Amino acid sequence: MPVRRFPEGLHPYVITHCTILLFALFLNGVSAQENRSFIHGPEPGERLDTLLRVYDSGNTASLPVSVIRGKQKGPVFTVVAGIHGYEYPPIIAVQQLMAEIDPDRLSGTLVVIPIANTPAFYGRSVFLNPQDSKNLNRVFPGDKAGSVTEQIAYRISEEIIPVSDVFLDIHAGDANEDLLPFVCYYDKRDAPQQNELARRLTAAAGFEYNVVYPYNITPDEAAEYAFKHATQQGVPSLSIEAGKLGTVQEEAVTMTREAVYRMLHEMQMYPYSGTGEKTQQQWFGKQSYIKCPQQGIFYSKVKSGDRIAKGQYLGHITDVFGNRRADITSPADGIVLYKVGTPPVNAGETLFCIGGK
Repeated sequence: MPVRRFPEGLHPYVITHCTILLFALFLNGVSAQENRSFIHGPEPGERLDTLLRVYDSGNTASLPVSVIRGKQKGPVFTVVAGIHGYEYPPIIAVQQLMAEIDPDRLSGTLVVIPIANTPAFYGRSVFLNPQDSKNLNRVFPGDKAGSVTEQIAYRISEEIIPVSDVFLDIHAGDANEDLLPFVCYYDKRDAPQQNELARRLTAAAGFEYNVVYPYNITPDEAAEYAFKHATQQGVPSLSIEAGKLGTVQEEAVTMTREAVYRMLHEMQMYPYSGTGEKTQQQWFGKQSYIKCPQQGIFYSKVKSGDRIAKGQYLGHITDVFGNRRADITSPADGIVLYKVGTPPVNAGETLFCIGGK
């Protein structure tokens, strides 16, 4: 496909205006919200790549954005990977998608952020941007005048989410997380059409396990999480979680890639025939979180996907001398969605997330 790129080293003033140019005209009159004004952008059948720069007093970071405009009119579907830079399967899945998508077969526009947190990715940093020690998935909607992480969140909040008809945030288990693959969305019951589409796309992804999170924040409250903020702003939003322990599992990459194709097919944006056999899906509407009581060394033979009972022994924590300091038991019946899968633990961290019906 034709690909245009803006130069990397542009002055901040120019980059700001490139952001405006980025989305101009690519919908050819089709928009997620009314009264958009676009002045320039990729032509039908073209892809436009750019790096949006952010700066604070001591750091520089970039937010890569790729816009693929289809030959036919249709919605704007946004895919974001790498909000946590150590979660590799989503990043690799998105790289494959960008290489494979044929604009001649695409209806609408695919907006892709292939690595949202480039400093964490290249710095091999778990959860945090090493430049400012902030977690990108805890600072939404961000701050225009804040640190680099807060500015990345701000650019996504102000320039990406508002032009999206669907916002998909892809994650995996980070370097310390053993995770069961699942798709999830927030149950925003006061927006039934938005909620219905998020649920429909969650089901269309074809995963065995689906999770529905409660939506319990006010319109003015900081959402913190990227796809929760998009939900708050009225955009049908969901997340894929596939992969674990900071490595690239090909199975997780394939699951994620195919799930995106299924969602695009459900939106009538892209033909996809590789749906395969229907999976018997399970839905979990309750979550129980077990927090770590103290710093130490964690021992557990329980794995993600295990079914557990209320009161069941799940593991224990010792100090550095091997003295047993705390036993961990389950507060509820359910299935382990994710858990700490490595020995070091700190007070207040989530040891387990248990999904229940």
